[in-house]
Amino acid sequence: MTEGKRKVITYGSFDLFHEGHYRLLQRAKELGDYLIVGVTTEHFDESRGKLNLMDPILTRIENVKNTGFADEIIIEDHEGQKIEDIQRYGVDIFVLGSDWTDQFDYLKEYCQVVYLERTPNVSSTMKRKDRIRIIRIGIIGTGRIAPRFFTESKYVSGVTIPCAYNPEKESAEKFEKNHPIEVFTDSFDDFLQNVDAVYIASPNETHSGYVRKALDAGKHVLCEKPMTFTYEEAVELYELAEKCGVILMEGIRTAYLPGFQQILSVAKSGKIGEIRDVEACFTRLPSPGTREATDGRYSGAFLEYGSYTMLPIFKLLGMDYENVQIDSIFAPNGIDTYTKIQFKYRDGLATAKCGAGVKSEGQLIVAGTKGYILAQSPWWLTRSFDVRFEDPDLIEHHDSSFQGDGFRYEISEFISKINRTGGNTYKLTAEESIAMADVVERFMRTKADVQGDLRI
Repeated sequence: MTEGKRKVITYGSFDLFHEGHYRLLQRAKELGDYLIVGVTTEHFDESRGKLNLMDPILTRIENVKNTGFADEIIIEDHEGQKIEDIQRYGVDIFVLGSDWTDQFDYLKEYCQVVYLERTPNVSSTMKRKDRIRIIRIGIIGTGRIAPRFFTESKYVSGVTIPCAYNPEKESAEKFEKNHPIEVFTDSFDDFLQNVDAVYIASPNETHSGYVRKALDAGKHVLCEKPMTFTYEEAVELYELAEKCGVILMEGIRTAYLPGFQQILSVAKSGKIGEIRDVEACFTRLPSPGTREATDGRYSGAFLEYGSYTMLPIFKLLGMDYENVQIDSIFAPNGIDTYTKIQFKYRDGLATAKCGAGVKSEGQLIVAGTKGYILAQSPWWLTRSFDVRFEDPDLIEHHDSSFQGDGFRYEISEFISKINRTGGNTYKLTAEESIAMADVVERFMRTKADVQGDLRI
């Protein structure tokens, strides 16, 4: 009988069951007399964008049961079920971890909502003898990208974010105020001791230095683009990663999205014949005061968006181009407001266009001898594309939805490679990353020729 008892309910995947899960259930039980635990199905997790699940649902249920805290275990398998369950079971308190603070406040209409502080430094699964580890990723840089990465990481199984690092104390304090993790500002070595891997989202000019230090410390690295400004250093960093036995990935989110992979598959299938031209455009009008609008040395259109536009070119036409031409329009402060890079191949042409102050239609066109592929803006977050032919009435439309803003797919790939449970090197190879660094170096030299020595 449960009448008169104070009922508490919580939900989760409870994948790779660890101390954080255990403590959450323990504290949830302490809030009432009767604890109901909802365990999500694989299908529901996939539909809401949860990636990289390892344990089957029966194992996850058994792990929750073995804690002894759950008085009742139910299955969550559809959107809107939380409200249904709260009403059905007469729930008094809804509980989740502080990672989800504010996101379930709409349930306050039905019961009390409590967000419990996360358990810090979760590093291993329970009752699994560390067969698969929980990877601790530390964030380097706490600017505008870091909060998005932190939020998206919650949707990837097998990862936790224990801390961040930023020597700029004002930015660090702002991030720490809004996110339940410690932000180191003094000792980078102390920061590294608390993590297994790092995500580098600091200013562009600091990327390669942080990559090198993290690799030397035996940490896996996921680095925002551009990882480096020179071909030689890109080669050195990948060789260093291999020597240290760790994973090094450049963070070009598009490469890991299902829709972009589908574009590549259709293009390479022969559907549009032989590929003869690839045109990729990525432009934005940056807000005044942002890095893209003010940092004439290490930012601007190409350094911010060029990697995205080169990605489909190298994927579809390869890296063995015969000639490359770089042309830019520069603002008085040194920002390239518009850059066009043209590649000449033996049997093909390609154009990468980037704008940070010039706006154009941001589309991707792959032209072949039988037809072409058109992905409308924002193609770098591919949700749909068309395959078109000589007959204007013959159009094949493809949809490929994804959840969030794409980070979770990149994080999932990173974790899979670290744990050797999957991961597909072909999505972005070291060779492709190095080839992009070569073009970045050419761009920096062209820029220096126009503006004087920028001492890259």
